This record gives sequence, C-alpha cells and structure tokens, in this order.
Amino acid sequence: MLFLYHFKNTLFLSFLLCISCGNTNDKNDKKTENISTTIIADTLKPVRVAANRTEAYIPMLQDKNVGIVANQTSVIFNEQGHTHLVDSLLNAGITIKKVFAPEHGFRGQADAGEKVSDGTDKKTGLPLISLYGKNRKPSTEQLNELDVVLFDIQDVGVRFYTYIATLQLIMEACADSNIPVIVLDRPNPNAHYVDGPTMKKEHTGFLGMTEIPLVYGMTIGEYAQMINNEGWLKSSQKVDLTVVPLENWTHTTVYHLPIRPSPNLPNDTAINLYPSLGLFEGTNVNAGRGTEFQFQRYGASFMDSTAYSFSYVPKPNFGSKHPKEEGKTCYGKDLSDYERMSEVSLQWIVDAYNNTPDKSHFFITSGFTKHAGNTELQQQIEAGLSAKEIQRTWSDDLSKFKKIRAKYLMYE
Repeated sequence: MLFLYHFKNTLFLSFLLCISCGNTNDKNDKKTENISTTIIADTLKPVRVAANRTEAYIPMLQDKNVGIVANQTSVIFNEQGHTHLVDSLLNAGITIKKVFAPEHGFRGQADAGEKVSDGTDKKTGLPLISLYGKNRKPSTEQLNELDVVLFDIQDVGVRFYTYIATLQLIMEACADSNIPVIVLDRPNPNAHYVDGPTMKKEHTGFLGMTEIPLVYGMTIGEYAQMINNEGWLKSSQKVDLTVVPLENWTHTTVYHLPIRPSPNLPNDTAINLYPSLGLFEGTNVNAGRGTEFQFQRYGASFMDSTAYSFSYVPKPNFGSKHPKEEGKTCYGKDLSDYERMSEVSLQWIVDAYNNTPDKSHFFITSGFTKHAGNTELQQQIEAGLSAKEIQRTWSDDLSKFKKIRAKYLMYE
C-alpha cells in the first residue's frame, strides 16, 4: 500500500477566517451555511484538504482511465470559492470515464433514503452510476475499463452516515477487480472523540458494515486504512490503497464544513448533534426534518404537550419531501444554540421516550436496531435506565476499539 503521510507536531490556538464562497453562518440567519475554515495561529496556515494537494495525486492519474466516487462536497478550494474536483481534473487533462454517485446523488439533491438513478451529468456529459439505487457496490462490468478509482467525499464521522459504507463497498469491488483506490482525505468534524454503542456483527448492514462505535473519531482516510488492514473486506483481500493526507489539521482542530455534506446537515450544530439526534431516525419522533433546523430539534404530536414549552410543525422542504409528523404540531425541544459536544448524549431520546404516553408508538424497532447497532439500547431505554447508566455499558467495547484505532491515526 502506498501511504502518503504528512504530520506536524505543534501546539495551536485556532480561530476562524471566513472565505468567500457564500454567506457565513450567523445566529440570526439559520438558513445560511457556515463557509469558514480553521487557521493554525502559530503558522497562519489554513487546513489543506487532500483534494487541494493536486501535486500529490494528479501524477497517479495521468494516462489512466479514472473512475471517481464523488458528490457536491468533492471540491478544490480556491480564491473564487471552489471548483468541483471532476471539473478541475477534466481541465487538467485527466481522463475520467465515469462518476459513481452515493446517497443523495452526485449533486447532493436527493432525500435521505431516496433511490438515486443512473444517468448522465448535464454539465460534463459523464455517465453517472448510482451506488444508492439498484446496487450499492459497483459490478465488475462497471469497473472493467478503469485503471484507478478516486474517492473524495466529505464524511461526518458517524457510523450510520452511509458514505463510509459506500467507501467499503468500493474497496471490496476494486479488490475483486485488482483496481487501485486513491482516497483524498478530508477533516472529520466529529473526530475529537470516540463514543456510542458498538455495532454488533449480527446487525451489520449499510448503516454500519463493521463493528465500530457510533462515533469512531477517524478521518475517512484513516478509516479506509483500518478497513483494509484489519481484514474487514468481504473479499478477504486487500485493495491497493493510497491515502492522500490533509495538511495543517489534527483531531482536535475545530473545522467548519464549507459545504453542507448532505441536505439535512445544514450547519455545525446539526453536524455535532447528529450522532445523538440521529438515533431518532429509528423512532416515530421528528428530528427537525421538514424545518430549517434539521438535527437541531426534536418533537412529536404524540409526546406530552404539557412537558414542553417548545413546538413546531414539519413541512415538506429541501431534503425532506415527506417528513415525519408532516403538518402536525410537534412538542419537544429546541437545541439550535446547544454548545459543542464531545460525547453521544442519550438524554434527549430518554426524555422523549419518558414523555410519550403511548410508548408502543415510540420505537420503529427494526430501524432503531440498525441505527443503534444492537438490540440492547432499546431494551435499556424501555427498562428505565438513565442515560449515564446506559453509557457506562459501552466502556469495554470502546476501549477495545480505541486500541485498534490507534494503529491507523495519521494526525495528532
């Protein structure tokens, strides 16, 4: 495996510098996206994503037939804002044969769970192959004219966020076809901690293909190495893997995503709360879909209205054509100003469960098991355990995982 590695051991203070590619996030305007990057104060060097390190990977693409796994986050940043990686590589004379599109599609417009169809990209004319439709793993026929596959998608470090499953299936397919994979690394905004229930083998699937915690504290490049070297590919092979690393970033760097990684993660707060509020996806409770505060609030019409002073009404919008509790008044909590977290919190799902009079209506058991990664979490909540009591049961699994994780960390 070719491994490109860059490492800086430095103490830092971080502050934010806005870059010009849209409106910056403002507390008075929740609709805008945060368009900022972190600067290391003692070096005054911005975080440099691997896609911007063209000198490190373009030589590996020259005179090759290239397939790219990409979406709207696959960009190269520049003074004008950014340009899409596909457009930039085509302008550089790289031969791109096809683009593989993950959940939400190549341009990031599809709802969560909505099937993405094959097609042609209107801008470039390139064939688009969906990895979230009829198949989620490229076939041998779809790979047969390719010399290399380039993977560049922004992750948020949560096990049930499906882009890491797409990565693993790409690696498996390429291992089977003896095609090298290049991963362009990007910061994980939830890389500063490891927490949550660990996926059990019997429940693995597209919302969690390996036995890792809910929040695993690794960049997508670090995780790719772990998949490859821990023997987690079903093919029982290793893919020829190259990870192009970030520069000027550590696991404790506060990084603000310049582009929303998916339709329902609009800002830093939503991304940070997603590991905790994402568990509501396996219940009948609305977690902000159908509002402008996705994963920054929760509520339901069937929850005890006397227990809450906050309410809202979900309506169809960008990224959620038919949200849970559509058109109904939902009683719950607003977390849009919640401070940055360094743990998976169960306080909100326990609160919602305790304030649901008809508890038989709360869980969607199959969906909750897939998100939690086990059957125990639902049982613990139903048994009346507190959030802290449940969290203590994760300790042994987290310790075991951290020992494996330590072998693959590329940054401080």
